[in-house]
Amino acid sequence: AALNGFQIDVQLNIMSFLSPQDLCRLGSTSCYWRAAVQDPLLWRYFLLRDLPSWISIDWKSLPDEEIFNKAFSDVSDNALYDYMAVYRRSCPRGRRSLKSSRPRYGTVTSFLQSLVTQAEPRFAMFGPGLEELDNSLVQKMMTCPEILLVAGLPHRQIHGIGSGVSFQFNSNQKFNIVTLYSTTSVERRRAREEQAVAVNKMFYQENSTVGNPQVMHYSVIAQVRKVCEVVDGFIYVANAEAHREHDRQEELARILAMIDPALGPPNRPLLVLSCVSHVGVKRIPCVYMAHQLQLNLLHQPWMMQDTVAATLDGLLNGIEWLLEEANYKSAQ
Repeated sequence: AALNGFQIDVQLNIMSFLSPQDLCRLGSTSCYWRAAVQDPLLWRYFLLRDLPSWISIDWKSLPDEEIFNKAFSDVSDNALYDYMAVYRRSCPRGRRSLKSSRPRYGTVTSFLQSLVTQAEPRFAMFGPGLEELDNSLVQKMMTCPEILLVAGLPHRQIHGIGSGVSFQFNSNQKFNIVTLYSTTSVERRRAREEQAVAVNKMFYQENSTVGNPQVMHYSVIAQVRKVCEVVDGFIYVANAEAHREHDRQEELARILAMIDPALGPPNRPLLVLSCVSHVGVKRIPCVYMAHQLQLNLLHQPWMMQDTVAATLDGLLNGIEWLLEEANYKSAQ
């Protein structure tokens, strides 16, 4: 028995040097290897090793926080956790291969819809990553036509708040972003220079009358409410820089105020851009950010995407997902 245990340990150690993709191929060769490569300890090792490097996660694939916070020896029943399934469902490569396809008639439907003139999908963009970072994400979006083409000049659209800018994605899909800032440009610049937190003028706090009175509850001001009522989805720009302090509980409260079902359809998608100023800045891993913001509490589709303000790395992947979700919801 001791020898068999030693052989198993050696085998697991050897397999840990293989990539998860190689293990899956190995498992398809025989019943023996299929059972061997499904060892939960092995896949938990891969999960904890690779999870910090994943650049995106969504509402269907976010791993349970308990899975990677609890020590393996503390799990009373390892069968509760199929780490291999969690890994394959959560990693970006696995999500692409397992991505649920739309109905087969979806392509025809999209083509027919393209023959009819439709309004551009409109998204409200907000969040501390728009205001606290050294590089401006919005300015970069406005000045990089090789990445994202501006299709319409800024113009005020909804009750005098924000600037609606039309962009063109993949040479055919146009969409509009209404950028919502919490303060004036002068106040934002002063806050950055003094490394202070400016007062957010988009929200006002309400005292909770039910449940825990200590839980923050925000509502949006009237002008922002008008925006929330007409948009097709939301873009939240989170500050993912590890060296800064963040109040994620307050951020969640403000996200919930914006996506309040009382302000519009409850299934409108939310794209969260986990943003840093430039490539050299140490960032909080995407999956950790999703748990810090408690996105698992949301009831509509969401996706979190690592983004770099200085280069727009990752932005198009997020925009592509957002447009797919918005178009799919509008077709239902």
